[in-house]
Amino acid sequence: MTFGPASPDLLPGAKNAVETCLAIQPGERVALIADVPSRTVAASLAAAIESVHAACTSLLLEDFGPRPIKSAPAPILDALETADVGVLCMNPQPGELGARMAIVRVVERRQIRYAHMVGVTPEIMQQGMRADYRMVDRLSDKLRERMLRAETLTVKTEAGTQFAAHFDRGLDWVKTSGLISPRYWSNLPAGEVFTTPATVDGTFVCDATAGDHFNGKYGDLQQTPLILEIEGARLKHVECERKDLEEEFWDYCHTDENSDRVGELAFGTNLGLSEMIGILLQDEKFPGVHIAFGDPYGSQTHANWKSRTHVDVLTRNCDVWIDSDQIISKGRYQLDHLGL
Repeated sequence: MTFGPASPDLLPGAKNAVETCLAIQPGERVALIADVPSRTVAASLAAAIESVHAACTSLLLEDFGPRPIKSAPAPILDALETADVGVLCMNPQPGELGARMAIVRVVERRQIRYAHMVGVTPEIMQQGMRADYRMVDRLSDKLRERMLRAETLTVKTEAGTQFAAHFDRGLDWVKTSGLISPRYWSNLPAGEVFTTPATVDGTFVCDATAGDHFNGKYGDLQQTPLILEIEGARLKHVECERKDLEEEFWDYCHTDENSDRVGELAFGTNLGLSEMIGILLQDEKFPGVHIAFGDPYGSQTHANWKSRTHVDVLTRNCDVWIDSDQIISKGRYQLDHLGL
C-alpha cells in the first residue's frame, strides 16, 4: 500500500527527517504509520525512505477500524516489533492517547529510532522540518548542561505568565533535538529540552495552543487565553472567557489523581522557527518555555508516577531566567549567555 505521490514542496523536510534526524541506512526496515489527513506528508516521507534504499512498511490507521482508535491495532504493533525505525504521522482525535502510548511502549522496549509526528501538516514540513538540527542540538546541549545545576527557573510574559520552578536533581533533563537515537525517541519537528519539575508556583497564561485534542478543537488561544493558577506543581484554578473550554480543560486535568500535576517543563529550542502557527507539534518547539499537565514521561525523566493524560500549554514571547541569568528575551535566545 502506498500513500500516493510525493509533493516536491515537502521533500526537503522529509529528507531532513529521514537522512539527518533518523539517519536511516540502506537495508533498514521502517514502519511508517499514518492516517488519511496526513497522507500527503506520509507520501513525502515514504519517498525519502525509498531514496535511501530502506525497506518501508506503510500502514494506514483507517484500514484497521473507525476513528478514534481507542487501542493500537495489532498489525501496527507487529510491524514495530520487527522494525529498525518507526514513524507515526497522524492528526490526533479525542480518546486516542492510549493507542499512541501503546505504540511508544513498543518503541521504548525495543529501543528503536522513532519519530512521533502527531499533528504534522504540509506547512510544518516546509518550516520546522527544514531547520538546521545540528544547531538545534548544540543549543539543546548547552541548555541541558545549565539546567542540570540550576536552582530556579523564572518565566514571565507581558500577557501575565509569572511562575518559578525548582527541580529534583534525581530526575533527568532530556534532550530531543531532532538527532534521534535508540535511547530517546523524539517528536518531529524537534527542539526540546525537558524534565519533570519538583515544584511550579505561579500563573501560566496559555495564550497560544494547548495540546492533545484541544489544539484541533479550539485552535490558537491568543484571543481567549486559559489562565492557570498553579501551586506546588498542581493545577488549582482555571479561568477562561470561553466557559466550555474552561470546563473541558479542568475536567481533563482531573481524569486521574495526577492529571492536574505538572509532569513536564520544557524549553523550545528550534531556532528555525520565526512565528507560532497555531499547531502544537511545531509551536512547542518555538524558543521559550512551556509546561504540560499529566504524565511525566517517566521512562525518560525517571519520575516515579504516571497519568493517563498529558496536555501541553504554551505561552508567547517568554522572558526566562536561569537563576539570575536571563537567557531568553521576548522569545529570543541570548545565545552569548549560553556560550554559542
